[in-house]
Amino acid sequence: MNRITMLSSAEKVKGQGVASAYRELINLMTTHHADKYDVAINTYRKSEITHYHTIDFPFFLSTFARKRRGVMVGYVHFLPETLDESLELPWIAKKVFYKYVIMFYKRMDVLVVVNPSFIPQLVAYGIPEEKIKYIPNFVSANTFYPMDTTEKMALRKEHGIAQDAFVAIGVGQVQHRKGVLDFIEVAKQLPEMQFIWAGGFSFGKITAGYKELKEIYDNPPANVQFPGIVERADMNNYYNMADVLFLPSFNELFPMAILEGMSSGLSVLLRDLELYEGILAGNYMEASDVAGFKAQLERMATDQAYLETAKEGAKKGAAYYSEARLTGLWQEFYDGLLKG
Repeated sequence: MNRITMLSSAEKVKGQGVASAYRELINLMTTHHADKYDVAINTYRKSEITHYHTIDFPFFLSTFARKRRGVMVGYVHFLPETLDESLELPWIAKKVFYKYVIMFYKRMDVLVVVNPSFIPQLVAYGIPEEKIKYIPNFVSANTFYPMDTTEKMALRKEHGIAQDAFVAIGVGQVQHRKGVLDFIEVAKQLPEMQFIWAGGFSFGKITAGYKELKEIYDNPPANVQFPGIVERADMNNYYNMADVLFLPSFNELFPMAILEGMSSGLSVLLRDLELYEGILAGNYMEASDVAGFKAQLERMATDQAYLETAKEGAKKGAAYYSEARLTGLWQEFYDGLLKG
């Protein structure tokens, strides 16, 4: 049996999409391919394939023992320019760390990107395009799924949300890049609606905009809830309390939250970013600013047919990025590496 070793520290820091993507792949491999691949986690055993999910320095050092690592696969969840909008680091630390990120990627035999828009950016860093493979994120319908109305209403009651409220949920780390300030401004302009942001400060005070955002987080408008970092096992409950997933991010990769929300039966409202066009076209509603987001939410709340159209689009997205479809893609990818 071929050995695949997964190296990751993603789950050490809660509230990251990287951890969710990692967990989904581990579950897929152990559920669907246990008879084909011998999968181990965070060991430096000799393997045919070593899949690096995070860029820890000990992992970097392990790349120099090539004969033991086999084919080295790097999972690209971010680039230096995306980190720049998430973390506030001293300029010298930023310069060194960003250089390290690219060095790590260049040590890999193959890179897997979760969004095809990253391919030309990696090529610009000097990485050959033939070394880059696009495989999208996915979620399991066993983990994220629509609940019945009775269950949804019970959850709303438990969390102090009116049964007849129109609810928008945002998910992710509380940082400027995620568009949290626009989320709050929209909430202020729609006091009749309920807003929830599930997420917190995964990287503490080095989070970009920490001081300003922490003040809002601690003193939100009356119609906004910040439950903090929610355990992944509880996220399906939060999605099912809502009517729409509202993510006004300014820059993204391929947010796991979008796939989770779609799989949970929500409509999806996003900022009209170019990076979504190739991977989610037809599966979401969009706007470019606070006024646009406000108008979209008002229409969803008052026009049932429009809301159902949005949900149908999201449902198609959920099917396309399902575990069932991605199972075959990952098997094809790993088999291809083993064949050389």
